[in-house]
Parts: sequence; C-alpha cells; structure tokens
Amino acid sequence: MADDKDVLRDVWFGRIPTSFTLYQDEITEREADPYYLLLPRVSYLTLVTDKVKKHFQKVMKQEDMGEMWLEYEGTPLKWHYPIGLLFDLHASNTALPWNITVHFKNFPEKDLLHCTSNYVIEAHFMSCIKEADVLKHKGQVINEMQKKDHKQLWMGLQNDKFDQFWAINRKLMEYSVEEGGFRYIPFRIYQTTSDRPFIQKLFRPVTAEGQTHTLGDLLKEMFSAAVTPNDGEKKYQVVIHGIEPVLETPLQWLSEHLSYPDNFLHISVIPMPTD
Repeated sequence: MADDKDVLRDVWFGRIPTSFTLYQDEITEREADPYYLLLPRVSYLTLVTDKVKKHFQKVMKQEDMGEMWLEYEGTPLKWHYPIGLLFDLHASNTALPWNITVHFKNFPEKDLLHCTSNYVIEAHFMSCIKEADVLKHKGQVINEMQKKDHKQLWMGLQNDKFDQFWAINRKLMEYSVEEGGFRYIPFRIYQTTSDRPFIQKLFRPVTAEGQTHTLGDLLKEMFSAAVTPNDGEKKYQVVIHGIEPVLETPLQWLSEHLSYPDNFLHISVIPMPTD
C-alpha cells in the first residue's frame, strides 16, 4: 500500500471530547456529576466506557443498574458501529463536547444489540475484518494468517496500540501491481434519513478499462443525491472520520488510508445544516 503513515496515524489518534450525563429518571443516592472522556474515533463505545459505568456506580444501588446503554438526543447509539461513525452520523454539526446520555434501565431491544462482554465486540470486529478481506482478496489474506495475528489485530485495537495493529493490518491492505487495487472496495454508506441501516454493494476501485474510480463515482452510483450538480445547491455533506474528502479522491487510496480498523470505509451522508 502507499505509505502515508502520517494519515494512518492521524486517523488512529482522532479523539472526540465527550460528556456523559446520567438520565434524569435514573434512581441515585446522591447527585451524579457528568463524566468526561476523550473517545477514540476508531474504537467502540462498549470497549471504552467502563470508566463511565464505574463513575455512575458510585451513586447508584446495584439493584437499580441494568445493562448500560447510551443515547444522543433521543437516538440509542449502536455499540457495534465505530464511535467516529456514530458522531459523524448523529452529531457532526454540533458544538463539542458531545453530550451523551447514560441509561441503566429500559434497554431498547428493538434498536440495540446486547453487549455482555468484550468477546462479543471482538467477534463482531473480526467478522467485519473477514468480510472486508473476502471483498478485497477473496478472504485469502485473513485465512492465511495465524490465530495469533488475528489476536494481535484485536489487542491492538483494544489497547489503542497503533504499531501493534498496523504490523498485521498492513498485510490486509496489500495488492499486486497487476491488480492495481483491491478486488472490491469494502464500504458502507449511512444516512439518518433512511430506514435501511446502510448501503453496501459490490464496487471495484478501477473500471473495466483501467480508469481509477473516485469517491464521486461511488456516490453517483449508490446515492446520487449526495453529489451536487454543477449549477445546484449542496444538499448533503459526505463525511469520513470527521472530514469531507474531495469527491475526486481515488477510492483505492481512501480504502487504504481512511478505513476504520474493521477495514471498511464508513461513509456518512448527512443533510446540510439549515442554520
């Protein structure tokens, strides 16, 4: 892969200042102060919020504490989506810190998956990596790795170790010169205005004639309204990792450098703010 290590590092160390406040109807023995954290964009909420749980445990009785879940402005936050995606999708045009509400009752079964342990997160994460590698290399790279390599990917993410993670992940980003890129680009396009969770289809990084596909080419085919016509008004922001990449950016480069640790490009298409 092209070695823009500074880009990889900037993506990995992206943080979101966040304030966690206990929901007003939770039963406490005394007033609960908010808890503040810098959340890593590339991680998962259930992996990095143990401190939040322990903070609120101090003011609550054990019998009043069910499974913790989080919401932002009435929307339950899906723990199996990376944190950066959740912020881009739901809060990218709001002032920081990101204000998340903490709940211990009334788990929203219809909206969220249960997360009983870190093993559940690890299983989800590894299943995404395997799916991405099937798209990129027919699964050959991930299947040729040893179990300890799979574990190193997970431990690198869990312990926020950039070098440990990328020592293995770089193998998942390689391709031969003849191929000119991955077989297909692992991507998902999300919208808050749609009932479907995301758009995911097969899309190659180069055309049959060998021309490079760009982010704009992908959007034109998957969600054309996100591409502003030359004489039109911009209706949507297309956000990856908190930035709006230019639509001329090659998809292959984006896949190598702006994919999340699960090896997917998570693309948020959000309506332009009206104010």
